[in-house]
Amino acid sequence: MKLQHAQKGMTFWGLALTLGIVAFFVLLTLRLLPSYMEFFSVKSSLDSLQSEAGLAQAAPSEIKKLIDRRFSINDVKNAGREDVTITKESGATVVTIEYEVRNHVMGNVDAVVMFNHSVELTRN
Repeated sequence: MKLQHAQKGMTFWGLALTLGIVAFFVLLTLRLLPSYMEFFSVKSSLDSLQSEAGLAQAAPSEIKKLIDRRFSINDVKNAGREDVTITKESGATVVTIEYEVRNHVMGNVDAVVMFNHSVELTRN
């Protein structure tokens, strides 16, 4: 007489592996989310420069000072005025920020996230 019943469900090791993978991605999300939230603040600070009247004719030092104040208000820690590049291209001023953030994940593993955003200031 043979007993025939099918196994249903997951073994302990299968469940442990699945939970481990889910926990890793949750940890990674929790470590990287603050960097992305800060980038959205940086991006909105640069985008708000477009609404400033007469900023396209301003000196680069004035633009950087304004960006510095906005970063201070928005509590931006990973980007600064040294990451901002201001160039004049065909009658428009282009403000570019390029920076990277290194986040500790666990042990000796780090995640590096690179951010880049440009805004064109035109003469009003």
